[in-house]
Amino acid sequence: MLTIAQITDLHVTTRRDPLNHVRNEQRLRQVLRSIHALKPRPVAIMASGDLVDNGRPDEYAELKAILDECEIPIWFGMGNHDKREAFLATFASGFQLDPDGFVQYAVDFPGLRMIVCDTLEEGHDLCGFTATRAQWLADTLDADRVTPTVIFMHHPPIVSGVRWMDPEPDAPWIGQLAEAIRGRDQIKAVLCGHVHRAFHGLLAGQVVATAPATSIQVTLDLSEVDPGQPDGREILVAEPPGFVLVMTEGGRVTTHTCVAGDYEPAVVFTRPFNFI
Repeated sequence: MLTIAQITDLHVTTRRDPLNHVRNEQRLRQVLRSIHALKPRPVAIMASGDLVDNGRPDEYAELKAILDECEIPIWFGMGNHDKREAFLATFASGFQLDPDGFVQYAVDFPGLRMIVCDTLEEGHDLCGFTATRAQWLADTLDADRVTPTVIFMHHPPIVSGVRWMDPEPDAPWIGQLAEAIRGRDQIKAVLCGHVHRAFHGLLAGQVVATAPATSIQVTLDLSEVDPGQPDGREILVAEPPGFVLVMTEGGRVTTHTCVAGDYEPAVVFTRPFNFI
């Protein structure tokens, strides 16, 4: 059995923003403790974007100071709050850039292939996945049509129903991504972040799922909203931080959505199971 943990939407910041600096760091550390305690311990952690809140060099320095304490190798993807130049100045090794300078690469683990896509369009919250990036993904998928593969990207190509967070369902990038992944049976899941909630759906016959944030979560409110007309609704909520665990064994891939934290045991294994 091999496992990989996905964390997303860390939004690490500095003392310029005291509330989020303390809260987001504490929540990230809580998630990392929970991941380190897993049995077996994951072989890697994938941080799928919005690593920091404003893309500043001092924020990446704060993030590095936290992650330097981690005992598990960490891989990175870009989110809409990130800035590539500042990120690369702090985290300059351990992964590849594609020929166009995007943070896109593939990593091979025993029995599992991980492909990381770059969806960042700097200066915009919307997804920046383009035809060029979609072609890179298609070519990377074609390089190995056998090994079970999980794709990581920040922006999900499906709608959650939380209107102010969702992409347009007919956005060109979604169609480009759909064509890149259609019919490639080695893909077991497309795992995303961005929405600060766990949900899942299908695109081009492939499972798409998102991870909860390590920072605060988006409130689950599926009612209509006019983004230009504030109506006093709650949009973010301090639900517990979470992460996703990807498990592969015997060619099968399963994902678990996990709540981070320390909880009292409810039942312990003191006698043989009688239902097996």
